[in-house]
Amino acid sequence: MTTITPLPESEAQDKVAQTYDRIKEMLETDAVPEPFLIYARVPAFLQDFFMNFKKFVLKEGKIDPLTKAYLGLSVSSLYRCKPWIEFFDQRAQQLGATETQLQEVLAVAATNSMYNAFFKFRDISGSALFEGLPVGLRAHTFSATSLDETTVELINIALSDLNACKPCVTGHLAKVRELGVKDEAVLEAIQCTATMVAGIQFLNSATV
Repeated sequence: MTTITPLPESEAQDKVAQTYDRIKEMLETDAVPEPFLIYARVPAFLQDFFMNFKKFVLKEGKIDPLTKAYLGLSVSSLYRCKPWIEFFDQRAQQLGATETQLQEVLAVAATNSMYNAFFKFRDISGSALFEGLPVGLRAHTFSATSLDETTVELINIALSDLNACKPCVTGHLAKVRELGVKDEAVLEAIQCTATMVAGIQFLNSATV
């Protein structure tokens, strides 16, 4: 398998060096985080990820930066990407999240995956039999944390999309609309999610 090693700042040239400077400015840090050093081995990918990350993951938009940090943490936990889990854990705390809330985000993500497994099976089983049987799975985690409903529903939509559970995406989308969330905000949550999927997949491939 091809090994991808980080490109040190001392070896960066031209556009990559410029992007490194912009990354440090964006993150207010003296050193480029290692994921970006790995992405730099493919400069076009580094540039794409940097621009998407800045716009859809970090910046205030249709949804706030803390919610985006929670989404990033959820996606990183789903794909077991430690560097990005640590990044979003720290970023969320900088934005005011408590340790309890970070744990609740992970619990919501895990509960969502449980429901995705169940409802996706019912959807693709090809049998109407299972539609008439009770779900039977407890999911008080969705409503019994300190996280607000909108945050929980956006996490559920993002992860249900990644887990390819159509009934869950449909159900949570209806719920978030009831809460008054605009479609543009939902789309931004998916853009945030999609950006991190790309970054995580590349990083995981490089560090297997």
